[in-house]
Amino acid sequence: MHFIAYLDEFGHIGPFVSRDHPQYKTSPVFGLGGFVLPSNKVRSFATWFYQLKNNLLRYEIDRDGIPAYQWEKKGAALYTTNNVIKYKELRQATFRLINRIMTDGGMIFYVGLQKTNLLTSHNSKKLYQAVLRESIKRIDQFCSVRSAHFLMILDEQNEVDFRSQIVAEASIQMFAESRSTMIEPPIQAESHLFQTLQCADWLCGLIGRVGCYQVLPDMYSDLDWTRIYFIDRLRRAAPSSGIRCEPTQVIEC
Repeated sequence: MHFIAYLDEFGHIGPFVSRDHPQYKTSPVFGLGGFVLPSNKVRSFATWFYQLKNNLLRYEIDRDGIPAYQWEKKGAALYTTNNVIKYKELRQATFRLINRIMTDGGMIFYVGLQKTNLLTSHNSKKLYQAVLRESIKRIDQFCSVRSAHFLMILDEQNEVDFRSQIVAEASIQMFAESRSTMIEPPIQAESHLFQTLQCADWLCGLIGRVGCYQVLPDMYSDLDWTRIYFIDRLRRAAPSSGIRCEPTQVIEC
């Protein structure tokens, strides 16, 4: 069997001090997330997600005048507190999305870290490397026990040179550490051309909110809706996932 992992970034790769800091306030977590699906289910799933997106966001698609297959809604803009609480349709669509991935024999996946380094010692490159390395290791373990192989596709980001360098280093690690189930080094692609990467971005929008609430629940108490609607569902759908928190706690889902 062959699996394909579609991953995007969640949280923020820069330093974090507090939610009310004038500059370093974006997110206390950073990670890679998305979903893993058997390759023979990808085409039908992409079609299904495309239809889900059209039905859920038809007004915005028509308003923007961009072909629906290229139009994308960023997950961070979709999974806001106001949207989730106000629109039951969004919650139900997300439940359906999670269930569909599980029904197709896949899983939701994410690996993240809570950022606790001082500003002077924060290193974005090392942070991304650590998350990517752990993601490859966990998906490799998932596939190994199933006698399967996998391919990883990452959403191409704005800082292409930075990410490309890290992905190139990942290819070295792939062979040096004998990640035997990984077919090729991670591939980067443009999300507006892939419904699957758009889906990964949606999931990352949700996972980023979940991560904020889980690592700093008092500071992000307004994100309590993640606990009410999604955390238990994600725990069932993401058996190989987790966010490493300080000092030693790991939130596994």
